Amino acid sequence: MHVVTFTRSTPDTAAKVWVDDSGEVSWGDVATVVNPWDEYSLEETIAQAKSGGGASTVIAVGSELHNDALKHSIAMGVSTALRIDEAGIDMNDSLVWSALAAGAIRKLGDVDLIIFGKESIDVGTDQHSCQLARRLGWPMLSYVSRIITADYAAGAVKVEKMLEQGKQIVSAKLPAVISVMKGINEPRYPNFLGIRKAAKAQIPVWSAADLEVDLPAAATTALRYFNPPAREVSTEIIDGADVAAKTAALADRLLGEKVL
Repeated sequence: MHVVTFTRSTPDTAAKVWVDDSGEVSWGDVATVVNPWDEYSLEETIAQAKSGGGASTVIAVGSELHNDALKHSIAMGVSTALRIDEAGIDMNDSLVWSALAAGAIRKLGDVDLIIFGKESIDVGTDQHSCQLARRLGWPMLSYVSRIITADYAAGAVKVEKMLEQGKQIVSAKLPAVISVMKGINEPRYPNFLGIRKAAKAQIPVWSAADLEVDLPAAATTALRYFNPPAREVSTEIIDGADVAAKTAALADRLLGEKVL
């Protein structure tokens, strides 16, 4: 059996991001990190591959920027890493992204389960995973908080999903695509041997030609990026004899400013 996950490098959530003079998004010299949601999908991929006695692969779609995330994945314990890149293509367009991702899965050929993190924080969406499942014609199970059973020999998986109203138990046939939530596991820290292995790893790069994929036209185009206008902010301390007086004064001020 074979479990695959996808990852990407993103700016640290604490980093200041702005649009530079060339009109490109920049975060300066701040190092990138693994997309935080992917920490859980990486851990679950390693665990599922181990429990099923199979292989694990991590894939990134995009430029060399994502090599750091791939090496971090290897250091955690994923068996194999590869990257898909195509010059001149907007990898932020999910139709293009999913076409390349589906081509990679078909090229691998023996994949039983694909595990995603909930979403990518830099683009703020999870449509990539849904579109990949659609292209492959596989079941899509999102918001998974627990994999109850994964019977790779029988080709079936049962999971617990998180809903606004509670939880739901659902089953699906394998192969399938799932996206996992924070709390499904406790991601491990890379150990010294894993870090050494990652440092020596040579990451193969596949192109659309390698995957025999005809890329669709991008459905979206980023016309330009710009910084939001600066806002003038002032601070006022509400005085009062006690908490009740301060609360009443604050409420009066908010009413006066028509905030409430």
